[in-house]
Amino acid sequence: MIRRSLLVVAAAALLAGCGGRAGSGRATLWVTRDEGAHVLLVRTVPAGETAMQALERSSKISTRYGGRYVQSIDGISGSLGSRHDWFYFVNGIEADRGAAEYRLRPGDVEWWDYRDWGKVGETVPAVVGAFPEPFLHGYGGKVRPAVVVGPASAGARALARVVHGRVAASAPAGANVLRLVGGPHRFTARVLPGGAVELDFSGDAAALARDPSLYRYRYEVP
Repeated sequence: MIRRSLLVVAAAALLAGCGGRAGSGRATLWVTRDEGAHVLLVRTVPAGETAMQALERSSKISTRYGGRYVQSIDGISGSLGSRHDWFYFVNGIEADRGAAEYRLRPGDVEWWDYRDWGKVGETVPAVVGAFPEPFLHGYGGKVRPAVVVGPASAGARALARVVHGRVAASAPAGANVLRLVGGPHRFTARVLPGGAVELDFSGDAAALARDPSLYRYRYEVP
């Protein structure tokens, strides 16, 4: 009887695990070009698929290098001569693996952008245009603590609620940070040693809290 019970429990756990992976929940797919200046596609896709599967179900694509590299999306093709290619982010973080290897979690934002890498650079480690990501869903299923660093103003407290974090004078190691800074209006992102992300914001914190999509699809501001 005990052995039978254990087998039933194990089978139930296995089914639950399979169901979670194949995905209850949804993710979001964005396709843009020119650093997000032109939005080509916004679509909801099933969580549990790879980033490549989600893209293939939503667009006509071609690949290279055994299917690991996206060459074209809906007829827009990368070109070494013109220094344009497709790059992708998950929750505002440049992917560190091929799209066929990244499995989407519920809430993830998969973002493909076609850009001039000669002007911008071949790597852009993090961007602000998916805010309030990566605070809410992290990367690869790892969600870090979220901290808003700055004066404990009403705007800072409102932003802390948006990112599901807290306001502090400094951030602990390993936390994703939204740092409220002075100076000209700007919103920039960078990856810290260890993989956490820091977004620096100078502007109307209360306005950003009211509308977290205010800078949607932007790499940075200005």
